[in-house]
This record gives sequence, C-alpha cells and structure tokens, in this order.
Amino acid sequence: MNNAQLNELKKRYVASGAASPNDQFADHAKNAELWDADGKRMIDFAGGIGVLNVGHRHPKVVEAVKAQLDKLMHTCQTVMPYAPYVQLAEKLCKMTPIKGGEAKAMLVNSGAEALENAVKIARSATGRSGVICFDGGFHGRTMMTLAMTGKVLPYKNDFGPMPGDVFRAPFPIPYHGISDEDALAALKLIFKTDIAPKNVAAIVIEAVQGEGGFHIASPAYLKALRELCDEHGIVMIVDEVQSGFGRTGKLFAIEHSGIKPDMITMAKSLADGMPISAIVGRAELMDSSGPNSLGGTYSGNPLSCAAALAVIEVIEEEGILEKGRKLGDKLAQRFDQWQERFPHVANPRNLGAMAAFELVKDRESRAPAPELAARLVAKSKEKGLILLGCGMYGNAIRTLMPLTIEDDVLEEGLAIMEETLQEIADNA
Repeated sequence: MNNAQLNELKKRYVASGAASPNDQFADHAKNAELWDADGKRMIDFAGGIGVLNVGHRHPKVVEAVKAQLDKLMHTCQTVMPYAPYVQLAEKLCKMTPIKGGEAKAMLVNSGAEALENAVKIARSATGRSGVICFDGGFHGRTMMTLAMTGKVLPYKNDFGPMPGDVFRAPFPIPYHGISDEDALAALKLIFKTDIAPKNVAAIVIEAVQGEGGFHIASPAYLKALRELCDEHGIVMIVDEVQSGFGRTGKLFAIEHSGIKPDMITMAKSLADGMPISAIVGRAELMDSSGPNSLGGTYSGNPLSCAAALAVIEVIEEEGILEKGRKLGDKLAQRFDQWQERFPHVANPRNLGAMAAFELVKDRESRAPAPELAARLVAKSKEKGLILLGCGMYGNAIRTLMPLTIEDDVLEEGLAIMEETLQEIADNA
C-alpha cells in the first residue's frame, strides 16, 4: 500500500490523539536512512526519538532477535524465567553507576513504566510519598508520569486531575536566567512551602533534559542535589531514558558529573527499537517491596532482552561511545557556525551528540520563535530530512541521528538544515 492508501486507513481507524501528523509511512530502513511507502528516501535525524543510537536494524541486533525468536517468545518471566532476563540484569548492574554497594535491576517495557516503578520502589523503601521533579522534565504518559512531567501541552491538557504529592522545581538554565544557585534555592523553598523533606521519597531529574530542550544540568548542580538527597534521606533518581547508551559520549549522561545516583531509569536505545526499559538501583532499595509487587505480563520480553544484550555488545566492540563524542564535536562546531551566520540561531549546546540549538526572534531579547522552528522542521522534511523540535516553547531543534551515521549521510542532512536556515534568514 502507498502513503495515500495508508493515510485513509489512519483517518478512519486510528484515534486522533494517537495518530501521527506525518503523512509518510515508513516501509524499510537501514542505519540512518529510511524509505517511505512511496519509495522516498529520508535521512533520519530523529532516531525514533532517541531509540536508534546504533542505527536502524543493526545486523547484530537483528541476528540476536531472530535467534531468540527461534527459541522462545514469551512465558511471563514471573511465571517461568529465562536466561536473557537475568543475563541482561547482570550486565546492567555491572555497567550502571549506582551509589555504594550492590545493585539490582528490574525490567519493564517503556520509559514511563520505568519511572512509574522507580517511584513505587522509592516510596516502598522510604515509607514516604512525596516526589520532586523539574520544570520542562518529561517522564512519560501514564497518569503518575504525567504528574511528574513539567509541560502541559500536548501531554497533560485533557486528562483531568493528576496524582498528588508531586512537586516541581525550576531546572537550572543560565541562558534563560535560572542559575544553579537560583534553582537550588527554589528547590529548598519547596521544603518550606509545599512538603517537608522528611516526607519526600525521591527527587527525579534528567541529567540532560530531553523533551524539555536538551538543557544540561551542571556537575556542580548535580553534586548539590546529591548532597541534599543524602542530607534528608531522599532517593536520587536520574532519568536516562533519552540520554543513555552512548548519546552523550558516555554510557550515561550522569557519568560526566562523577555523581552516582541511587537509581537510574533507562529505555529507548537500550534495545535499538525493541520495547524494553530498566530500573537499576541500590540493592536494598530494589528489594524493599514485597514478593510479586513489581513486574508485568510482558516485562523483560525474551526478544527485547536479546536485542538489549546485542546492543551492549555493539557498544563495547564497535566504539560507540567514541563515535558519540566525535559526532558531538562535529555538531557543536556546525551549530556554532550557524549561530554566527544566522541571526535567529542561538544558544547551541551539547553533551556529546545530545545536541540542540534554539530559534529566537532576535538574540538580544532571546524571545522564542517556535514558528521558525516549525518551519525548519517542515521544510527539512520536504527536502528529505527528519528533524525534531523540543523545548518548553517549541523553539529548540534537537538532533538524535544514529551515532553510527555515515559521514556522507551526516553531511547531507546538515546541508539540508543549513540551506533551510538560510532560506528562513532570507525571508524573516
């Protein structure tokens, strides 16, 4: 079927709240390129929203899933476990920077499920209920993770009262006038105005915000947050759903700070497109709830575990972290050039290949220009490049191309962005 035929089916049968606004349908893909149902080639700078760090259909991942498919598809691991689940748990516990002692893991299906379970575990371990998150943070679309998410549209607007005992602090963004000191003072004020620290189970933070705009928490701020959690017995949870598995040039973004949290949530590029997520944390926290209190029917599916084990092998054997660092250097250099050349490009930033810039009305006011960001995304799509916007005001452009992208494909995509930015500047 072609794009037009598939769009007719979408309009008739897919709920409007779940339907993609994109009128192209993906047919097949390889590394950083995909082809739609009409045969049009697209360069992928979105990576399924940060899922494809090792590229579309990495051969080792495909081979691992096929091999597992020939052996076992499902039992529900709480009914009868299987080797890939415990083997992946072992790998993750050994790779993840968790504070102190032994680590344990549990596997679920999505980033939202990982965050939801992390909060459940923190509440069980501490006997407290409060959760503090941050403006601009995104943690998922379940009701609890919507309450934790710091952006109303399009996620929270229509869904009524959110679960309680969730509080929000400013995320430190110096470019937007929020220093580390300001953010820390506002966080401490929550202890005076909203909830006593003795009632806070967890503070949940993205070391680099994803949907919020690729803003990077400084090592100094993360250190202060770690000290605050230690002072009050609060569980520090770092959400690495989008930033993990090589995107920043390290396995996890938090490693750039030297800080070790009590728990880390991960998903997306963990399994190169297969649905799986994980929570890794201090063993005493992870063991705090009762028997059969955690899990789900499909949690840690054998095929997804096999894919994740293959991804870890690829990261270890193919220099993916180094590729992330080198790609980040290329993007930073190009974005800096664009800032000098185009008057509406501002605040380029990156941690490894987790890179973004903003479109503003002018650099003096720093006023967001979401209409320019939308134009850049739309015009790039017409030219064969998939881009994603982000940020509280929808004016940031983020890049999530596979870390394995070929140099010529990368240059082709960047050239499309540059050409479109020039057109925007000419017509502004």
